[in-house]
Amino acid sequence: MLKDITLGQYFPGSSPLHRMDPRSKLLILILYIVTIFVVKGFFPYLICVFALAFAVIVSTIPPKMVLRSLKPILIIVLFTGLLNLFYTPGVELFRVWIFKVTREGLATAATMALRIMLLVASTSLLTYTTSPMALTDALENLLGPLKKIKVPVHEFAMMMSIALRFIPTLIEETNKIMSAQKARGADFESGNLFSRAKALVPVLVPLFVSAFRRAEELATAMECRLYHGGEGRTRLHTLHYGRVDLIAAILALVLCGGAIALHILL
Repeated sequence: MLKDITLGQYFPGSSPLHRMDPRSKLLILILYIVTIFVVKGFFPYLICVFALAFAVIVSTIPPKMVLRSLKPILIIVLFTGLLNLFYTPGVELFRVWIFKVTREGLATAATMALRIMLLVASTSLLTYTTSPMALTDALENLLGPLKKIKVPVHEFAMMMSIALRFIPTLIEETNKIMSAQKARGADFESGNLFSRAKALVPVLVPLFVSAFRRAEELATAMECRLYHGGEGRTRLHTLHYGRVDLIAAILALVLCGGAIALHILL
């Protein structure tokens, strides 16, 4: 399951989505997330699915990689769907023991499951096509006006960048520790839930030790390079909007606006 966690992984490429300004991608993602949580109905969601599929094709990221990012959340999707299926009042379709399945519950369960999957897939596509450093620069630039009210924008963006950067590293470290423990006879798959949780203790302890050691090494490296925040800091690559960003913004407005318009009309 750990190898299926792809959040924070970046796949270098030269597709139009890779070449877009990270600020444009962040704003389009926010617009897309707002759209999928506002609209309801088959046709509006069909437009949302088509928009995501089109973005995946343009990005040249293999579709199986995007689908792979959904595997870790399947339990959350199923749990959310079952809650909405059995506890939404409405016209009863059939009954399973003491649980009543309604037509409205079926529609709500499908809607919530689709929303979560579209949310995770679109966010994963952003990290696939945008490096953590570019995301940091974009977030700091978009939140720049908050500096006037003494909000530590640069520090916040840097923490987000470090967190995204170290997700794949910690997952790899966890796999190494689990492989070492299995070689020593540890069993993580048999037994009940409490036995499996207890078996993870020999993994969590060295993982936390490794994470704190990496954090200390990173802090030492930043101090040795005289890092003191964003004041006076220059960038090798400056952000600028281009023709690709304009075309992407127009397509996003048309698709998201069309989905919202269909939701209102239907």
